[in-house]
Amino acid sequence: MNRGIVTTEHIQEFKNFIGASFVFADEETLRHYGHDETEQLLFPPEVVLKPRTATEISAIMRFCNTHQIPVTPRGAGTGLSGGAIPHLGGVLLSMERLDTIINIDERNLQVTTEPGVITEVLQNAVKEKGLFYPPDPSSRGSCFIGGNIAENSGGPKAVKYGVVKDYVLNLEVVLPTGDIIWTGANVLKNSTGYNLTQLMVGSEGTLGIVTKIVLKLIPLPAYDLLMLVPFKSLEKASEAVSAIFRAGFTPSALELVEIDAILITAKMLDNYVVPITDDVEAHLIIETDGNDMDVLMKEMEAISELLMHYDAGDILFADDAQQKNELWKLRRRVAEAVKVSGYTIEEDTVVPRAELPKLVRAVKALGKQYDFHAVCYGHAGDGNLHIRIKKEGIPDSYGNAVMHTILRALFEEVKALGGTISGEHGVGLIQKDYVDIVFADANLKLMRGIKQLFDPNNILNAGKIFDLH
Repeated sequence: MNRGIVTTEHIQEFKNFIGASFVFADEETLRHYGHDETEQLLFPPEVVLKPRTATEISAIMRFCNTHQIPVTPRGAGTGLSGGAIPHLGGVLLSMERLDTIINIDERNLQVTTEPGVITEVLQNAVKEKGLFYPPDPSSRGSCFIGGNIAENSGGPKAVKYGVVKDYVLNLEVVLPTGDIIWTGANVLKNSTGYNLTQLMVGSEGTLGIVTKIVLKLIPLPAYDLLMLVPFKSLEKASEAVSAIFRAGFTPSALELVEIDAILITAKMLDNYVVPITDDVEAHLIIETDGNDMDVLMKEMEAISELLMHYDAGDILFADDAQQKNELWKLRRRVAEAVKVSGYTIEEDTVVPRAELPKLVRAVKALGKQYDFHAVCYGHAGDGNLHIRIKKEGIPDSYGNAVMHTILRALFEEVKALGGTISGEHGVGLIQKDYVDIVFADANLKLMRGIKQLFDPNNILNAGKIFDLH
């Protein structure tokens, strides 16, 4: 597809579909919607559309399909794989006006929502009714639930409660052809035909545009406890992660943060809740939750004793809600802080939990071999390690031959450990050159066949995950 195919006549049609005040072609708006949080990339679209209903989106998609105009759907723009970047120009379809929580069904423990609702807003709304939606990506205060569906997001709570796919019951979807479908039913079990719901989750906006979402909820745990554990060795901290689970404990969150990331984030936030000493290389943030405080206290004490076998230092127990919030604030702002300080390239590797020490060793060895610096942090409890890279003179990995060599070497190590190249950020634009490392040709042929079936003219988020040949 070539850029520059959106004409003034097309723009007038879009105004007829959704109203002139929701169609934008000015330079400032195009630049704003031409990037997400992926590196320093900027690809402005030719027009930005902000529809309000599935019917309006259907009309847009039918028109764009007929005229073969590229369409890039976008949530809040917090993605880290370039999934919402309109690199082919065309239409940027923003979901921000579909921002209503339609119904909280307390009888059936479900919520029906539109995709433009901020994740934390949805969590707080169900929390007021004593209910819990656990998936909580670090950007939960700004990301949209629809974007979470597209990427199958996880976050700290995934280690105990699972990721987005474990809570999605049913989806209303506008297909690239303009057809509107429901993918399933609002039930907990469904063995009726192919599972289109789960096919849509994690498909990165390449198969359809989600316009309504039905999510499963669970009762809100009454209590939670949080502790911060320093380690003299990053590898020892990684080893301790697997040991906790082997001992029979399942924390509600288990996060690893390397000391450099802590220092950078603490400085940015002017938040020094974490005590820093010269002999600390990493911290684990460990949370347990449940409905019996005595049980939780015993679990934390037992975990603390276990960690002493891994050279853990003095453990900090969060005394109150404020201290817990400060610790979580520090953790959730790590990605932003290290990016601002020059670590612009982030990888989202995931390996079997017990292989984390080997992954950490591999990252540090590659850093020495290829002369880059990396900081590691992430959801250690489920083996999902975020690796932020800073290499002099290279702000982006996309299209850079040197970084291509480095990342192929990294992902080959990840594959050898039984892992894969993305745990929760998606493949998007910037990882698609590496999918051959983890997928056989037969896998990719099947995926391309699915894409062609859903989107025969290849207009919807084309060029993400893989290219059609």
